[in-house]
Formats: sequence, C-alpha cells, structure tokens
Amino acid sequence: MKLSRPVSWFLLAFGVWSWVIWFTFVKNLWKDASGLAFDDSGDPTAYFWVHLLLAITSFLLGTAIGVIGLRGVRALRRTDASE
Repeated sequence: MKLSRPVSWFLLAFGVWSWVIWFTFVKNLWKDASGLAFDDSGDPTAYFWVHLLLAITSFLLGTAIGVIGLRGVRALRRTDASE
C-alpha cells in the first residue's frame, strides 16, 4: 500500500502531537495537587490509574501511527530520489 504525501505527513504529525500532548498530561497528572490523582496519604487514586492507562495507550497508538507516517515519508523520498 502506498500512502500519499499529505497522509504520510499527517500521520507523522499526529504521532508527534500525541506524544507532546500526553507527555504534558502525564507530567501534570504526576504533579497534581488537587486531590484527584493522589489521596491525602499520597497514594494514587483510581483517577490516576485510569488516566495513566489512557496516556500509555495513547503513547503506543501515537507511536504506531507516527511510525507508519515516517515510513510513508521515507518511502516517498526514496521514490523521488530514484526518479
């Protein structure tokens, strides 16, 4: 299957965007002082675990989508160079 240039760049950008957004979210989740992520004794709450699982899933999906986009961009560059 051959991806078009715009689709390849979109997938790559989506993968990078996913990492930026979710990394920021996890950093903020870790420093949460509102009582949602950690209880009074400092133990993680269910809110913390659910959102950490969402972030990990998004990291994995963002990575997979970004790799597909990167492969598409690299394949298009090889095609352009050989012409």
